[in-house]
Amino acid sequence: AYGRDDATAGALGGFVISMIEHDRATAFEAFEQALAISPSSSFALFFGSTELAYAGEAERAIDWAERALRISPFDRLNYASYHALAIGHFLRGRYDEAAHAARRAVQSIPSLSVSRSLLAAALAKLGRIEEAKAVALQVLALEPTFSAARFCAALGLPTALAEPITGAWSAAGLPP
Repeated sequence: AYGRDDATAGALGGFVISMIEHDRATAFEAFEQALAISPSSSFALFFGSTELAYAGEAERAIDWAERALRISPFDRLNYASYHALAIGHFLRGRYDEAAHAARRAVQSIPSLSVSRSLLAAALAKLGRIEEAKAVALQVLALEPTFSAARFCAALGLPTALAEPITGAWSAAGLPP
């Protein structure tokens, strides 16, 4: 209500609306408004790309993530773009690229279990099951209560993403 002329405030509002309410239409409207105010807002692009990925919009997520990384390649928030790239490439069946992006996310913030879970999923899809299982153990060390169902429900993932990623996590040994 008070940040309509502030790109960061709009993007943060869009992120919260998407994560908590799962009202992606309103969230994407807020992200688009933030980018209309400031087309080079890396904050809006970082978190907008992640939310696009979680919504299953692979191509837009990849585009926004790449734009964010071009604008601010050394930003502390770039892990968000790497998440978006990992998910976007995963959805498109480009598992090598998904694994590469997930590794970059892990390098950005080693203690973030989500990054490692995305890496485990990509590795499982590549048929590198032993490596995927080793990464899955790291996920569980960071987040002992991890569950694919809880993750998917908490983020309101669409079936087109929830089913394949849950299957990959299962192959890697993560709990359903």
